[in-house]
Amino acid sequence: MRFIPHQHQHWLYVWIPLFGSFMWFATLWALLITWLASGRPHYVSQDGSIAYISDVGADILKPLFIVGCVITGLSFFLSSAIERLLRHQGRLVANMRRRERALASLAILFAFMGMCGLILLSIFDTKRFASLHRVFLLVFIVGVGLSAIFTVVEYRWISHDFVEIRKLKIAYIAKGIIAAILIILAVAFAITLFQATDPGAILEWLIAFGFTFYLLTFFFDLRMAKGVHKGELSRERLLAMQQRGQGVTAVQEANEAGNRPNGTAAVPGNGYGANGYL
Repeated sequence: MRFIPHQHQHWLYVWIPLFGSFMWFATLWALLITWLASGRPHYVSQDGSIAYISDVGADILKPLFIVGCVITGLSFFLSSAIERLLRHQGRLVANMRRRERALASLAILFAFMGMCGLILLSIFDTKRFASLHRVFLLVFIVGVGLSAIFTVVEYRWISHDFVEIRKLKIAYIAKGIIAAILIILAVAFAITLFQATDPGAILEWLIAFGFTFYLLTFFFDLRMAKGVHKGELSRERLLAMQQRGQGVTAVQEANEAGNRPNGTAAVPGNGYGANGYL
């Protein structure tokens, strides 16, 4: 990565959630517009008057639906994994305790589960494999939901240690609000799926479009590594900063150092830069 200026190296990974969000949003719009432009046809697998995403995706646009789900699922999983890798490398504020590392690992595990569920539900469509499709839909919803919960709790613990880092607080609050709304809608969707077909279809479209915004939160997360060198925000460096009395203010400056012209931020009165270097 030496050929890429350090202040731009974050673009090696922040494009992943952006591209995934765009692809998912575009896929959903393509499915919805196709159904509306075709005169709202009643598909073979459709029960009510409003088509589910899977009803449209099981028809002529199945190849597009599969591609969209594969790209979206991969971007979701990779965003979770890269976020953990950046914390491990000290380019994002590190996990200070085992519980935070455990939460991060669980979030990645269930993100992988959600990815697999999304890809498989697009392959095993509702028209030809109705039972399998619903199983993989459940796997996707549970995987994403649990991954979101573990991610939000992890962020909460990290921000609890560094209460003055505003970006961390914004990150977990945004994720928490979006995840809570989507989980509530998912519960309502599960209830209406068998009892009220048309409201269930509306909820499914809302949840799907809402998932776009959850994916976009990873862009904000990964972008916090902009301008931060490997190891600058490692657990050892953060502990050393706290022992020197620099505290969370110095950590905040270190995390924002990449936005400054010379890539460092001075901490008055201690002879160290915010990154901990002399």
